[in-house]
Amino acid sequence: MIRQIRIENYKSIQKLKLELGRVTVLIGENGSGKSNILEAIALSAAAAADKLDNEFLASRGIRVTEASLMRAAFDKNNVTQQIKIYFGENEEIYFDCLLQNKNEPYSKWINETFNLDSVLKPLSLLNHSEHPSLIKNMDEGYLKALKNFNKASEQAIHALIDNKNYLQAFLIYSPEYHCLRNFKEEGQIQPLGINGEGLFKLLQVLSLDKNKLTEIKDKLKLMGWFQDFKIPQSLFVGERAIQIKDRYLDQEVAYFDQKSTNEGFLFLLFYFCLFISEDTPKFFASDNIDASLNPKLCRRLVKELANLAKNYEKQVILTTHNPAILDGLNLDDDEQRLFVVSRNRLGYSRARRFLKPETPEGEKLVKMSEAFLRGYIGGLPGEVIIND
Repeated sequence: MIRQIRIENYKSIQKLKLELGRVTVLIGENGSGKSNILEAIALSAAAAADKLDNEFLASRGIRVTEASLMRAAFDKNNVTQQIKIYFGENEEIYFDCLLQNKNEPYSKWINETFNLDSVLKPLSLLNHSEHPSLIKNMDEGYLKALKNFNKASEQAIHALIDNKNYLQAFLIYSPEYHCLRNFKEEGQIQPLGINGEGLFKLLQVLSLDKNKLTEIKDKLKLMGWFQDFKIPQSLFVGERAIQIKDRYLDQEVAYFDQKSTNEGFLFLLFYFCLFISEDTPKFFASDNIDASLNPKLCRRLVKELANLAKNYEKQVILTTHNPAILDGLNLDDDEQRLFVVSRNRLGYSRARRFLKPETPEGEKLVKMSEAFLRGYIGGLPGEVIIND
């Protein structure tokens, strides 16, 4: 997993460091910079995949605007400087992106980070007998140092490559009801587009595994009325529909399709398919995870997603405005982390990890949602960090 992220000079972020868990939740007022953190990660993922065209950036969930406005404009000199993004598991193993744009009409983003292949290829030449003259002309001390370097750095290089591959598939999901309701076909990003495109096809693939299909159905029972769903065998070419059963309806009443169900059900279906599928990214984000969901359902959903993330080796960053989401977190588990995102007195976005405080003996435990609304956690409108 990626444990540490550092971002410099991106939109509202002047300089920010974030230490991730398996499930990381960002909460804060509108405009505090939560989505900017996700976008910076997605931008570097596009760079790792060598796909920095605007069309590709938008399909990853990035709000693309003029290149100068993609930088932190707190100082006018910043708008020509690089965007810098660092990823790693510790201080020794990292992958970084240095992104530049000329700010001219139609100019594209360029990743100015060194090319890993250009470093590894010359070293690999030393292992081939067709280059004896190259080896012969090196002094013994250099060859010994190079040999030691290769041994010491082999693990680090493999970790760097793994981080890059892990990062490339990162997406910011923000499902939309009309895409889910109509089972919009997959687009540029497969198997799931950022708004839910391709959900029906993914569900068909998942249905081939009875255990996964059963697990999805069990999770959907978070909706008290849900009994079952099935994919009809007699669909016309191009037709996309599922049949859903409400346990309160007469048993002889026919199933109804996804266009007749509530949007909360479709959002749950999307999230459970996203987390359970082996074809979806290992590392991703969901912006506004609470959209269209009842507060109690939000709490129960986060608990379920945290378990699924662990079981299916997913790493996820969630943003929310709904304090009920916080009640679903287990902050005694270090893999579940909460960050409060806010702006300091200069307007820079900051992310502060919130650690669960000890409850004094004899005192009643205060729910996280209640603590947030009382202002104990932070992240409410009007709050400014002075000493940061």
